[in-house]
Formats: sequence, C-alpha cells, structure tokens
Amino acid sequence: MAMPLSLMVVNASAVERGLIKRTLGRLDVFDLIELSDSQEALRILKERSVNLIITGLDIGQIDGWRFSRMVRSGLLKTPKHTPIVLTPPFYCERIAETTARSYGIDAVVPIERQDLLPQILANVLSTQLEKTSRLRLLLLESNIEKAQQVSNALALNFHVHVCSSANEALATYLQGNFAIVLLDASVANADSANTLVQNILSHNASQAIVTIIDSHDANYAEQLLLSGVTDFIRRPYNDALLMKVCDHAARREDFIASYGEFEKKVAQLSQSQQKYKELYSAHQRILMHLNTVVMELDSQGLIRFLNPAWETNTGFGLKLSLGKPLCEFCLDEHKQPLALALERVTTGRSKQSKLELQLWTNSGQPTWFECRFQHASDASAENIITVSIDNIEERKQAELKLQHLALHDTLTGLYNRYYFDTQLTALCHATQDDDEHALIYIDLDHFKIINDSKGHQEGDTVLKEVAELFVKHIDDQHMIFRIGGDEFAILLHNTSLLDAHMAAESICMAIDKHLFHCQEQTYSISCSLGVTRICSHNNDASECLKQADIALYIAKSQGRNLVHCYDPRDSQSNTMQSGLEWGHSVRSALQQNHIELHYQAVWDIKRSCIAYYEALLRLKINDELVYPNHFIPALEMLNDSYLMDQCVIRAAIEDLSKHPEVQRVAINLSAQSLLDDRLLVHIKEMLNNFDVDPRRVIFEITESASVGNLEATREMILALNEIGCDFSIDDFGTGFSTFDYLKRLPAQHVKIDGSFVRDMQRDPIDYALVKAINDIATSLSKGSVAEYVENKDIFQLLKEIGVDYAQGYFIAKPAPLHALQSNQKIIAAKTLS
Repeated sequence: MAMPLSLMVVNASAVERGLIKRTLGRLDVFDLIELSDSQEALRILKERSVNLIITGLDIGQIDGWRFSRMVRSGLLKTPKHTPIVLTPPFYCERIAETTARSYGIDAVVPIERQDLLPQILANVLSTQLEKTSRLRLLLLESNIEKAQQVSNALALNFHVHVCSSANEALATYLQGNFAIVLLDASVANADSANTLVQNILSHNASQAIVTIIDSHDANYAEQLLLSGVTDFIRRPYNDALLMKVCDHAARREDFIASYGEFEKKVAQLSQSQQKYKELYSAHQRILMHLNTVVMELDSQGLIRFLNPAWETNTGFGLKLSLGKPLCEFCLDEHKQPLALALERVTTGRSKQSKLELQLWTNSGQPTWFECRFQHASDASAENIITVSIDNIEERKQAELKLQHLALHDTLTGLYNRYYFDTQLTALCHATQDDDEHALIYIDLDHFKIINDSKGHQEGDTVLKEVAELFVKHIDDQHMIFRIGGDEFAILLHNTSLLDAHMAAESICMAIDKHLFHCQEQTYSISCSLGVTRICSHNNDASECLKQADIALYIAKSQGRNLVHCYDPRDSQSNTMQSGLEWGHSVRSALQQNHIELHYQAVWDIKRSCIAYYEALLRLKINDELVYPNHFIPALEMLNDSYLMDQCVIRAAIEDLSKHPEVQRVAINLSAQSLLDDRLLVHIKEMLNNFDVDPRRVIFEITESASVGNLEATREMILALNEIGCDFSIDDFGTGFSTFDYLKRLPAQHVKIDGSFVRDMQRDPIDYALVKAINDIATSLSKGSVAEYVENKDIFQLLKEIGVDYAQGYFIAKPAPLHALQSNQKIIAAKTLS
C-alpha cells in the first residue's frame, strides 16, 4: 500500500481549515498537518519536507505571499519546488494568476469554490504594471565598484540613489520618496542593517525593503521577514534575479491593492453588467500579452481556444490551429504520454497533470514545452480541459547536457563509473527466474608503459581508439562503461555466458589486431577480460563485480591477452578470491597507516662502524605483525606497490627527522613505483616537510626490476642523485645481466645477492662470483654491500676480499627503532672480536 502524501494546511481561520479538511476528507491519500500560523509552519518546514502546501493570505506576521517566498528560497528542509496552493478570501482569476506566478504559487483556489480546485498558472503581475517610468531606489553599499554593478543591473526599471553609510542612507531616505530600499544584510553587516530597517519602518511601515544576505540559515531569513523586510536575495545571484526580486518588492503594495480592489468589484458586478465587461476586457488584455500559451480543449481533445502566445512560440496561426487535436502538434514518441495525461484529467481520475514534451514548430524543429492540464467545466456544464504551456527548450537542453556529463566519461564518451554502479545494481535487482545477463570486466595490458614512455596525451588517444573498437563490436542494446584509467566494463543484456564469452573473445582479438599509431610509430596492445554470469541465483551487484574482477586477474595471471569466465568450482577462482580479499586487507592497513618499520644495521667493514640502516616494512593486521613475504605478493596482484612505497618513504623520513642518531637509512623501491610520475614529487615533499638532509637517504631497487626498464631506472637514479640521495642496486647477480648494465647505471652501491654470500664459504663458485662482483664494483667506484652475512666465517671472507659493507643476522637482526641503540654495542663486539 502506498504511503499517504503529507499535506500542510496553513490558515488562520478555523472555519476555512475545516472546509479544506472536509473537502479532502473524501480522499485517503493525504496525511494532513493543520496549522494556523506561518511561523509554526516554517518551524516544521525547517525540520522536514512535505508534498503539498495549502496556505491562506492572513496567516500571521509573515503573510501568505512572503511565506511562499520562504518556501521558494531553498532555505528550508522541504524542497523549494514543493507545490503551493493559495486560498484567498476573494478571487479574480487573471489577477490571481499573475500574482501567483510572481510569488511561485502553483494554484489559486477561492475558499468558497473548493470543489472546483481551479489551477491558475500564469506569468508575473509585472505585465500589468506601468514600466515606462523608472522607480526610485535607495541603495546602501559602501563598496563603490559593487554599487556601480548593482546600479547598472537595475538601471532599466529603477533610478538608483547610492549611499555609502547607514546614517547617509537614513538622511537621504527622509528627504525623498523611494519605492524600494536595497541594502546589504550579510552576517558582517547585520547590526547596522537591522538598525536602518527599523528607522525606515518607523517613518513608513509599508516601505518596501529588500536585503542581500550571504547566510544559508533559514532562521536568519525568517527574522528578516519578521522585522518588516519585504524580501531578500542570497549570494551568489545574477542580475536577472536581482531585478526580479526588486521589481516584485516594489510592486508588492500593488499586488495587495489588486486583491482589495477586486473585493469591492465583486459587490459592484452584481449591480453593473458594464463593469463586468470592463473587467473581462482587462483580463483578456492580460491573456493576450502573456508569454505562456493558454489553451482550452474539449472533451475530445480538440483545441477550442488559444491566446496569441501559441503563434509566438510555435509559429502556427491561431485560426489554422483551432479545431485540431493537440496531439497533432506533438512528436510521435510523446503522443502516448500526452493521451494518457488527457485521459486521466478528462475522466476525473486526476484533477490536474503536468507533462514535459516536444511539439513541432512551424519551422519543422521540435521544441520542448511544459504543459499543465486542469479539468474544468464551462457554463453549459460541458467538461473541458484548460492547458497552460511554457517554452522550456533552453532549460531542457541545459538539463540534457548536464545529464550527459553526469553519466558519461568526458574522454571516451562511454558511460562512466557512477552510471555503471547504478545500472549494474538495477540490472541485478530486476533479474528474475530465467533471465540471464553477463558482465565483462576489461583491463588493457601494460597500458601504463604507453603513458610513461609516450606521455598521457598519446595514452588518451589510445583510450579513445579502444573505446571506438568496443562500440564497433558491441550491439547498441548493451552498455559500455569506462570504469577508470585503462579499465572498462560491458553489461550484456539477455545474453548467456557462452555468448558473453564469444563477445569477449571478439573484443580481445579486435584489440590485439588493431594497430595504434603514436608519434609516427605503429604498435599493438592487448587486453585481459573477466566474464561472469548474472542470473536469478547470482544477482548481487557487488558479488558479480567481485567475480568479474577475480576472472580478470586469473586471465592476467595466465599470460594476459586472454578471456576467463568465472566459475565458483574453479580452484583458481577460489585462490584468486582469497588473494584479493587478503590484498584488500593489506591495502586497508596501508591506507590507515597501520605500519611498523624495523631497521637492520649495515656494517662498514673497513671503518668498523655502522654505515646505515635498511628500513624493512611490517604491517599490523588484526593485532598481528605481518612480514613482507606475506603481503607483497597480494599488493603486486592489486598493482598497489606504489602505495606501500609511499607509506615507507613517509615513515622512514619522519623517523630520520626525529632521531638524528640514525645517520642514514636505505629505503627499498618497487619497479612499479620507479615508473610512477608521483614518486619523485612525493620524495621531495617528504624531505621538505620533515626537514631531512637528502644525503641521509639511500634508495634501493632490485637488479631484475631495474633491468625491466633500464632507461627509466637511469633517469630516476640521476634525479635522486641530483637532490642529494644515494642509490643502490639490490640483489645484484640474480638477473644474469652483464657488467655493462652496471656501468650504465649511476648508482653509488651494489648489493651482492645473498644467495651467493650465504654459501661462499662452502661453494668456490659462489666465492668467485662475490669476489668478481666486488672487483667490478670497486673498478666502477661503487661501494659493495654483502647481504645474508650469517656467521663470522663469512664476515672474515668478505673482509679478506675487500667488500665494503656487510648486512645479515651475524651483524644484527632487524629491530624496532627504540631497540637500535642497545644493539650497537653488541654489533661492535661481534665484528671487532
């Protein structure tokens, strides 16, 4: 059962409230909130929203007009577009229509005609007012430039007198006659503005005053109205809005007088038919000059009355249009919604209806209009429909453009991640019984290399070409998304897993065969794809996304340029799922800085002292200390090694700043970080933030990682050397690289792989390799570091060979920062004995 709509009725008269309640009592769709005072209503509307507001005119210190203005201001909890119906004690159709539009009123219903509930939507009353002579406006603004801007904006309708102080403004006001006073009542100027308002109102209680505010506080706006201010405008605003608010405020007394005059005319009309005709003629003049199209349809939907605005907006003549159905001017795709709206109003199922649709113009171009339909009866009791139509083409085009930007990726034109999440959720929720859909998750293989080597501009060109290939190979009934970076997704509607696999294979082949052109070079790339099935038994959006992600990682692990379909019975899927879940835990620990650095001493063999410490990362997950061999594979699978390096760099440099006794620290870098443009910026930022001398930092990278991208490694070493940091090649000897490779890298240290050092006392080949690497390092003026020094015999051999530095359990085990000082004496005793 649908929840009832909340309806607020604000009327000082208990009799009128009772009449409204009895009228609505026949309907069970409303949850009534009855109030007698506008301030009570505002207190509620600051805390909650309602679906509909019915208000009288005399409802307390803040009358019905200004109460409606508060609702339309957007300062309340209820939306500013909440429908408002006004129930005045007297009624003039055209005057009420214009006045209501000026104050944002949706409908005006005389209290004695509640059974009719006529909808009156028309243009502002300013079309009735004389505008040939400008009104006098007093502006209080101390800033000369701002005063000139306001004067220029209001020059068409107002003669502006500018004062720079409150005292000058009051003196000027007392000497002249001003239609409106405009002043700055922002929080900073609240006291002086309030004093000036009270002084002015003490001389003329009906003076129109508009204030400019910068507060989003509804209470502050309410207090302004209670103090006697006619209206307010919030910053920022445009010139058109300022003109509209000032014009309405200046004419407010005319609005009130119009209703007072009409009350007298009602009594006179019963005695004078001539006066009725004059009033009718005045109404007709207003109708003829409205920008809004006013139309009447008979019970068959044929046009029986039109005002000139129809020809202005559509170009079709009035005579040629009369007698034709409105749907004849409507685009085909909007004819059915129009017919349904007319049927609901004609049959009485709905008293009123609103519809946005496109109508043809005489030039052959479709234009967006907002149509409001209202059921009525003429003098012969024949059912008719009154229609008011406004041109909303400009607004609609802006809405469509904003909607497109909100749902599409600006680079490729494909749908974006936000729309993917909503569509995947919607598709999963709507999947029932025998429905079967599929999700394809795509990642471009080694795309980062293109960005790093060719630049982001060329990378963007590749992404656009890839998007075009997707569109070319996927039917329009399916949806293609760019998730971010080089990741894409496709939702295949009403598609079996087998057909989805075939579609994925066709994409994989198309990308692989396509030749991309970059800087007069031609090359190819590939992609990995993960596919999962969406059905009634597998319709959880987050689970489906996880399955596609797992399948994608399996495709990558099997060599890339492959398609893999998720299968819960597949051991690889289970292993990968566990790995991903663990990887997310590791990533979370890094993001929350749940890390601990241990430091292992590196001994200077020739000087018999500690040369520096190597920083080694441990993570704290579920109150347990986790070591690198348990979390680094998971980070590599998630391609998050840079996040790890970022955390270590920050923590190690911070430790250096707090502990000057730790002279130097070596920090390991991953291959992924070495290719990341953010690395050097982050290092410089940390050194600067913690005021650490760059010479106290050594960076290390493994031989195998540096060989993978020799030129990038060389550029990074040079950049780090330039700011003062040293560099070390770790695990040298395992990558089977030539010594020429070592010559080309401007590193200061070479760390001999521990697998050779560990067995050098038993294996003559390992001994020879260690000696050879040390000799080459010496000839290249690079320091040599031997790791895995586990006993004194190995230490002595290294000393004999002439290796510069030793690191291993014989020297010291990794330890937290606070334990390093106590370890120094133990290290010295072992190495010097």
